[in-house]
Amino acid sequence: MKQNIVEKILSSHIREGQPVKGSEVGIRIAQTLTQDATGTMAYLQFEAMGLKEIKTDISVSYVDHNTVQVGFENSDDHKYLQTVAAKYGIVYSRPGNGICHQVHLERFGKPGTTLLGSDSHTPTGGGIGQIAIGAGGLDVAVAMGGGLFYLTYPKVYLVNLTGELKPWVTAKDIVLHMLSILTTKGNVGVMLEYGGPGVKTLSVPQRATIANMGAEMGVTCSVFPSDSVTKKFLKAQGRENDWVELKADKGAKYDRVIDVDLSSLEPLAACPHSPGNIKKISELEGISVDQVCIGSCTNSSLRDMLTVAAILKGRKVSDTVSLGIAPGSRQVLQMMARKGALADLLDSGARILESACGFCIGNHFSPKSGGVSLRTSNRNFEARSGTADAQVYLVSPEMAALAAITGKITSPSKSGIDYPQIKEPSSFLIDDSMFIKPSPALKSTEIFRGPNIGEPPKNGPMPESLNGAVQIVLGDKITTDHIMPAGARLKYRSNVPKYAQYVFENIDPQFYKKCLDNKSAGGHNVIVAGESYGQGSSREHAAMCPMYLGVKAVLAKSFERIHSANLINFGIAPLVFKNPSDIEKIKPGDKLTCRAWKETFEKGETVKLLNERSGETIEALCSLSPRQTNILIAGGLLNHTTKEDKCLK
Repeated sequence: MKQNIVEKILSSHIREGQPVKGSEVGIRIAQTLTQDATGTMAYLQFEAMGLKEIKTDISVSYVDHNTVQVGFENSDDHKYLQTVAAKYGIVYSRPGNGICHQVHLERFGKPGTTLLGSDSHTPTGGGIGQIAIGAGGLDVAVAMGGGLFYLTYPKVYLVNLTGELKPWVTAKDIVLHMLSILTTKGNVGVMLEYGGPGVKTLSVPQRATIANMGAEMGVTCSVFPSDSVTKKFLKAQGRENDWVELKADKGAKYDRVIDVDLSSLEPLAACPHSPGNIKKISELEGISVDQVCIGSCTNSSLRDMLTVAAILKGRKVSDTVSLGIAPGSRQVLQMMARKGALADLLDSGARILESACGFCIGNHFSPKSGGVSLRTSNRNFEARSGTADAQVYLVSPEMAALAAITGKITSPSKSGIDYPQIKEPSSFLIDDSMFIKPSPALKSTEIFRGPNIGEPPKNGPMPESLNGAVQIVLGDKITTDHIMPAGARLKYRSNVPKYAQYVFENIDPQFYKKCLDNKSAGGHNVIVAGESYGQGSSREHAAMCPMYLGVKAVLAKSFERIHSANLINFGIAPLVFKNPSDIEKIKPGDKLTCRAWKETFEKGETVKLLNERSGETIEALCSLSPRQTNILIAGGLLNHTTKEDKCLK
């Protein structure tokens, strides 16, 4: 049977289920990664399940999100992560070593394998030929302990690349073009496979940029072939032995083919406040810019940094612009220093930021009030930058550099600057000294727990009946940043009772109090929303904190993949309106009840919710596998795993 790349990788890792589109399969996970914003809770859950060792080929704990150490909380979490990694056999990447996706691509990513990460941009690994999937920390904890990861066997779309990029047109423009086609919703259960003659013209870092922002389309992952370009990259990283050839069989089938002529593309931007709001740079020319941020897991490779340095060399940053540059890894930063690129950036007036996520999650370097910020990162959700009214545009490093010089969005043709030609190095500087690798001696390490580190919150089993109070009614495209603010609030990630105080903080500051009051009175809480609920980050806190507040159901028009799985993992039912217009029949404060709540899920029937205010019955669907049903009835994956041990094989 002729197979595409996705089918080849999945078939070698499936341990449960059949490769039938739309059915659930369980796959073995070869590698995992966590980062500190999600990893602390993942390892607390790993401990809570009573697991004693890592059973993947390799698991890596990165510290890259909350590296700003104001107060004790972040430093305490970092120490916890280091000690728990030592005890259980996890590789620990110290703060300053770089952004997890960039570093993992450099040092650990392996073609033909599976990677599960507690970060939604884990699909970056697809640039090197991995099936790399973002998930909630609890799913990652189970995989680290040898359990399977369950997903819907996907549809596979082929993105057929032809031609070659023109100067000033980049990998970022390819993925922004893809966002203009697929948008940010409606792609649940899809994996993208990139192929065609144009693939050969793209380096691994360019491929990784494209795979990274597949997350913004809502696809499960994006995968590139493992070819001579991949082999060259791995050889330059001193890892040629990790290379295997990976290509689709001639005549392999796909559910959809999307043709993209690279030579026809031009520089693009995602305008406020969505990665799917795509316009041409030529349409935006002349907009004044206050801030430029270059870096993030999307565009912080050595190639990106050297290109920016070449554009800025001998030029000065506009006195109306604040330019911050964050190289993606210590390796990139070291090589920039040795090549003189770092000096060129400093001479231009750029501010060099830590090799971390920082500005991308609004953790620092936020723009001024109402400021226009051009960023090379992957998300521009409202207020994500840390400034509520900022106008954030997503662009390539090249467009960002031009704007830094001119003080406005500038078309390359009007810049008067020649496009620099940057070649990939034949060898990278290899210095793995910032990794602390497992050893028998470290297994006796005592785990450090600071006062901000609590136990994972526990949920009770599904109640027999639902006595739900609608605490909030929301619109479309509600992101996990809307649900759980990032930035400075992330320091409470290990302290759920504290972090839960900020659920929907920027939409309804009273949400927390209303939920707790109703929960204390013995009631249940319900969230109502429109399409594509749960876009964005894999942060399971967006399900965990509502669970702590007594939320038993989210009723929406549609859900994004990771968040839907996280809701189930924490015992919250992701209900989909059978009739989407029924959302208009619900108001905040309404009581939605279902006497046969638990029985309905046990029988797999349509959920019927009585609105006590209006007397109308609202029907909802909850399409679950038998495994998911059991998890939901148990009150979540932690309860289900510790009680029945069915997730660990």
